[in-house]
Amino acid sequence: MDAIQSVTSEASAVANERILATIRRADRREWWLWSCAISVTLLLAVGVASFALPALLLGVDSLDAFFLDHAARGLLALVLVFNIYVVYEQIQINRIRRELAGSLYQMAVLDPVTDMYNRRYITDRLEAEIARCQRRGSPLTVLALDLNSFKQINDEHGHAVGDYVLRMFGQHLRRSTRGSDVVARYGGDEFLAVLPDCDVEQIQYVLHRLDGLRVESAESGIDVRYSAGWADYIPGESLEKLLERADEVPYANKRNPSEHFVSPIVAEQLTS
Repeated sequence: MDAIQSVTSEASAVANERILATIRRADRREWWLWSCAISVTLLLAVGVASFALPALLLGVDSLDAFFLDHAARGLLALVLVFNIYVVYEQIQINRIRRELAGSLYQMAVLDPVTDMYNRRYITDRLEAEIARCQRRGSPLTVLALDLNSFKQINDEHGHAVGDYVLRMFGQHLRRSTRGSDVVARYGGDEFLAVLPDCDVEQIQYVLHRLDGLRVESAESGIDVRYSAGWADYIPGESLEKLLERADEVPYANKRNPSEHFVSPIVAEQLTS
């Protein structure tokens, strides 16, 4: 459990430090690139002056031949080496920027505790699925799940254990859904699953696989219980209304927690 606490408490700080370190790496690369560009330019100017000035003072008539034989070759070699260095640095800077873009994308769409998609991503994805549903007329279901007595888990076992429970439930939810489904931590102890082309039997299958989850802590095992509700998309319905209908059952059970994994209201929905 010490390892769990360490990962939970430091996850956000590590992610931020990794991004800052990546930015510093890119800044250092660019600083060295521009410093080398200025240095090479100055060296070229000094090289030209050092070769041309003695020739001018000595009255050499054939300056062109002098430069081709001595100065030009050295200067061209210096420029070639510098161009190779510039290409190499640009490749490294682009690689670092891609890493940074990937880290920023993960921070934008992933929840740091559960490593699931976050509310922003699932909302955007649901809007896209609604648009697809309107174009094709295909069914779309939203499944909302809330953990029961989660505040009690935090109070009795600590927030590190609470985060671990969230993470384990999220992993269990991912394994219980299909590859075409999208699941996310919607906020707090709330989870959301977007289920395209899903029927009642498939929803029952998902809920059945979620039953019986038990998380072992340092003190004792914790039975993870949840409330679930679902809603099928109605053509022309807004995203807000769809989410409100899906969340009616979990919200009702938060006010009157059930001892069952799935509330009786959901059972009525599934059998109706």
